[in-house]
Amino acid sequence: MSSAHPLPQPLLIGMVHLPPLPGSPGFGGGDLEPVIEHALRDARTLADAGFRALMVENFGDAPFAAEHVAPETAAAMGIVVRAVRQATDLPVGVNCLRNDARAALGVAAVAGAAYVRINVHTGVAATDQGMITGRADETLRVRALLCPQVRIFADVHVKHAVPVNQPDIALAAEETAYRGRADAIIVSGATTGRPVDQQVLAKVKAAVPDKLVLVGSGASADTIAAILGICDGAIVGSSLKPGGDIAAPVDAPLAEAFIRAAKR
Repeated sequence: MSSAHPLPQPLLIGMVHLPPLPGSPGFGGGDLEPVIEHALRDARTLADAGFRALMVENFGDAPFAAEHVAPETAAAMGIVVRAVRQATDLPVGVNCLRNDARAALGVAAVAGAAYVRINVHTGVAATDQGMITGRADETLRVRALLCPQVRIFADVHVKHAVPVNQPDIALAAEETAYRGRADAIIVSGATTGRPVDQQVLAKVKAAVPDKLVLVGSGASADTIAAILGICDGAIVGSSLKPGGDIAAPVDAPLAEAFIRAAKR
């Protein structure tokens, strides 16, 4: 495990979904400044609402490459994450979709991020980008060289995918946490915005009781109190956007309502 400082608990992470970046088919060219402004607006809204950490993700870059983002995409993410880090005093994480762990660690190293999210850290998953194989061996060695203090938040039975090697999610969590040495485990629903089965969540937490376990999709003001009765926190995105529109800015009243519900 990394030697980073403790993270706040419960760990409520607000998502900063980036518009298309250089290297993606949706990027229209020109200046990166509008992307930075979008990210800073959402980051400040989340911080003001009471979120205790942030996650920056290149969600606008769909369709995603399976394992390697373009160099220009990684460079742009480094600039944006650094700007977010400087704009708030919250821990910031990085997710380079679909599964570029090395790029995420590189961004974290240069931008001062606290953790990275890796969708497939161990095992094999059939995804809409094809088959993806986790490379915990490579990821841990790269982290040791670049940024040993950065935590690895790893999904089990990640959304938009079907597990190939280990259908039992509790055993997948054990393997990811202890053989893959992930610092935190993420449990999500089938797709973005879909809720987690709370019985499944409890099963994962029981399998890795000494690890942070976070919900990775579908957390809302209606469900967060129950979620926090089972695990250690949640990564929250679409429920903070009007109509669940990921491309929309974070809505301050929705974010504030979520935090009020979590405090209850």
